[in-house]
Amino acid sequence: MKLRQVRTWAVIVALSLPVWAADRPGEISGYVRDASGTPQMGAVVEIIGTAARTFTVFTDGAGFYSATELLPGLYTVKVSAASFLPAWRDKVGLHPGASTHLNITLTTLLNAMRVGPLRGGADDDDWKWTLRSVANRPVLRVFDDPALGTLSDGQEDDEIKGRLSFLGGSAAEGYGSGSDMTTAFSLERNVFSVDRVGVRGNVGYGDGLPAAILRANYSHVLPDGSGPSMGAAIRRFAPSDPNIHNASLQSVAISAADDVTMGDVLELKFGSELQSIQFLGRVTAFRPYGNADFHVTPHTIVGYSYATALPSHQDDNFDAAASADAGETDPRISLASFSTKLEREHHQELNVSQRLGRTNLQFALFSDRLDNTALLGTGAVTAAAGDLLPDAYSGTFTYTGERMDARGLRLVLERKLCSDLTATLDVAYGGVLDLAKPDVAIQDALQWISTQRREAVAAKLSGTVHRTHTRWIASYRWVNGQALTPVDMFNASPGQSDPFLNLFVRQPIPTLGFLPAHMEALVDLRNLLAQGYVPVMGQDGQTVYFVQSARSVRGGLAISF
Repeated sequence: MKLRQVRTWAVIVALSLPVWAADRPGEISGYVRDASGTPQMGAVVEIIGTAARTFTVFTDGAGFYSATELLPGLYTVKVSAASFLPAWRDKVGLHPGASTHLNITLTTLLNAMRVGPLRGGADDDDWKWTLRSVANRPVLRVFDDPALGTLSDGQEDDEIKGRLSFLGGSAAEGYGSGSDMTTAFSLERNVFSVDRVGVRGNVGYGDGLPAAILRANYSHVLPDGSGPSMGAAIRRFAPSDPNIHNASLQSVAISAADDVTMGDVLELKFGSELQSIQFLGRVTAFRPYGNADFHVTPHTIVGYSYATALPSHQDDNFDAAASADAGETDPRISLASFSTKLEREHHQELNVSQRLGRTNLQFALFSDRLDNTALLGTGAVTAAAGDLLPDAYSGTFTYTGERMDARGLRLVLERKLCSDLTATLDVAYGGVLDLAKPDVAIQDALQWISTQRREAVAAKLSGTVHRTHTRWIASYRWVNGQALTPVDMFNASPGQSDPFLNLFVRQPIPTLGFLPAHMEALVDLRNLLAQGYVPVMGQDGQTVYFVQSARSVRGGLAISF
């Protein structure tokens, strides 16, 4: 009888050991030193779990840290300290009851530029796939290795960051897109580790300052990266046609935003911008926006967004690095009988984003409404009749179109093919404005413009050339018919791309090792094949064209420090 009881207890203990072991907490510890081996006291070590739980510890006088009572699983270890670049270690495995020893070496920005390539070796997993929600920004994005010089939100770095860019070529987006020769600059500094102030500007060349933009912003950064922000921007664009009485566009915008995170489940981002535009009269616009993301699982997000301005697609071109008004919305204006018309947009979207290993998926349903739609055209025109607003620098013009009210859907598939190559497929179905009658006179075009249904398929490849560190993006967006506006204009997903064939290149330029600066050559080519041009008869009998995207060539040099 006793032998049977012993056997029974042995079986119970054997079955319970794995369960008991699975709940046993573990420990991650190690030393934090600089490149010369000096221990770093007071460094912040964040242990980030798969369930978005974060444990924060500090190093002692010997540079030692220890995080205990950690559940088994995979962790990301982030280390930051004053005067050093943040360091990341991903996929740190912790077994039940085990202790993982992980030493971290911190480096300064100057050391990284001297000895570190812009990208790691071929076997480094330096592209971080994340599920991230940002208002008017993609939910699914690809980030470069932060340890190689990308500064993250909330970092403890009080040094000034700056960028100076010399750009040639107009954006060809109608009046207000800027001069064909500009100098852009930006300065940003963290104050007390939690506050950030910055100034951005863009000045064009020519008589009477043809284009000038200045923006100031302030944000308070919480440990989780959220927090309130505010900004102010002023713009001035010189007149482009003597027929509009040498009127120049001047605008002032004040914006405020806030990010709120509720636990590990709900993320809210909301804000608004108040614009006042002076151009042949005064018009104002109040542009609120909001975004809510519900994290169903660590790899699944259900989101809702509301916007009253077209998103700023700066992730695909050098505007992300050199723009003076990143995050701002440009006023889209046109003329009707010498009266200023401001385009007003409304967009609602419900989307589901899913990460499956190296693949990201997104499905979205959306509803768009545009009033006073600013149509883009190209060709030699004047404002003599008061219905066309030409841009002298790019050879384009804007024309007031009909109201567009449409609904649609979008499917995005993003796949990391290898460490230096990412492919994206975007399929969209929605509404566009189109001419119901061909070969009409431009003064009669308005009565023939109506909303039509179109499908669009876009393919995009992005990557880095390993030896030269050249970063490039190539995309082609096809539409199944004639259209005056793009399909899915509010697309802010990774599949967003301009219509037809586009190419963007960023080429690092070697600099002297003792200079704390990084130089890049920038090339941005849009609609290379000049497709999608819809001919209409101009006022002088010459043919002009309505376009979804005008062909443009831009390039320049950017210096960051």
